[in-house]
Amino acid sequence: MKKRCYAATAFAFAVCFLSTVTSLHAADHLVFEPAEGKANGKHIVLISGDEEYRTEESCPMLGKILSQTHGFKCTVLFAIDKETGGINPYQIDNIPGTEALNDADLMILATRWRVLPDDQLDPILKFINAGKPIIAYRTATHAFKSGHYGDYDWANFGINVVGENWHSHHGKHKVEGGRAVIVEDNANHPILNDVADIYTPSDIYGVVHLDESAATVLLRGMVIQHLDPAAPPVDAKNDPMMPLAWLKPYEAPSGKTGQCVATTAGAAVDFRSEDLRRLIVNASYFLTGMDVPKSADVAFIDPYVPSFYGFETGKLYRDRDLRVEEFDLGSSATVFTPKGTFAPVAH
Repeated sequence: MKKRCYAATAFAFAVCFLSTVTSLHAADHLVFEPAEGKANGKHIVLISGDEEYRTEESCPMLGKILSQTHGFKCTVLFAIDKETGGINPYQIDNIPGTEALNDADLMILATRWRVLPDDQLDPILKFINAGKPIIAYRTATHAFKSGHYGDYDWANFGINVVGENWHSHHGKHKVEGGRAVIVEDNANHPILNDVADIYTPSDIYGVVHLDESAATVLLRGMVIQHLDPAAPPVDAKNDPMMPLAWLKPYEAPSGKTGQCVATTAGAAVDFRSEDLRRLIVNASYFLTGMDVPKSADVAFIDPYVPSFYGFETGKLYRDRDLRVEEFDLGSSATVFTPKGTFAPVAH
C-alpha cells in the first residue's frame, strides 16, 4: 500500500514538475509556414526588439501576410525577458533564435540599440558576410548599441549597412506626422508597385549621412503639422525633404556586397497604412529575386489594432505578461496604448 502511495506521489510531482518546465521553456519565437499550395521556397527572418515603436506587434503581423498570402516561410524573433520568458523589449541583451538566419534568404530587422551576446550576434554577422539582403525599418538605423564581436563595428551598423545611424527627429516627436512623397525619377521602381499613399503617425527622421549618389531614394518624407493624414505640410522642414525609403548596396567585412532596403517609417501604428505594408512585401519579393506583384495583397491575416508608440518600462511589460503565443496565427495582441492622441486613418 505504501508503495502505491509513493508511486502516486511521485507521479503527481512529475506532472507538476513537467508543467513547470513547460511554462519556463515556453516558445520564444514564431514560425509561420506558408499557406498550403503557396510556398515559394524562400525563408524570411523578422527580428523585433525595440522599446518604443512596438515591433513585437508589427513583425508578427508582417510575417503572417508574407507567409499566408505570399508563400514565404517566416520566422519571427523577439526580445525575451530572461526571468519570465515573456516578451520584454527592455531586455536589450537577449533575442533567442538568431540561428534561424543560417538558412534565411532575407532578414527584416527592426531592433533598437541592442547589446546581444556573441552567440546571438554570430548568425547575424555570418548573414551580413554572405552579402544577403536586408530590409531595415524605423530604429534599425540604430539596431545595435555597441560591441566588436567578430571585429565588426556593431554601433555603426546603421551607417555601414542601412545608410544612416540615429541622427534626429526631423519632425516634432508625437506632434508632427509624416506623408510619403514618391521620388519622380524612381517612380517606376518595382518596390513602388501600387505604393502611393503612406501616412505615418510617427514623425520623419533626420537623415544626413546617406550617400544619395549610391542609393536609390524611393520616397521622401513630408513633415505635416499634426498627427492627422489631412494635415498641411510644415514648409520650413520640407526644403529639402528627408529620404524616407531607399535601396542601397552595402559592403560586408568579407568583401561581399549585399542590398538593403530601408525606411525610417515603421511604428506599429504606421503599418495601418496599406501602402507601407505593400512597400515591405514588394521589397521582400525584389530582394529575394522574384517578380514583384503589380498590386500585392496586403490585407491583415488576423485583426491588427496596434498600440501607439512611446516609452514605457520593462516592469509594465512584465505586468502585462506578454507572450509569444499571443501573436501566433489566429491570435492578435495589443500591448498597451500610452497617453497621447492621434487621428485614426479614415479607411
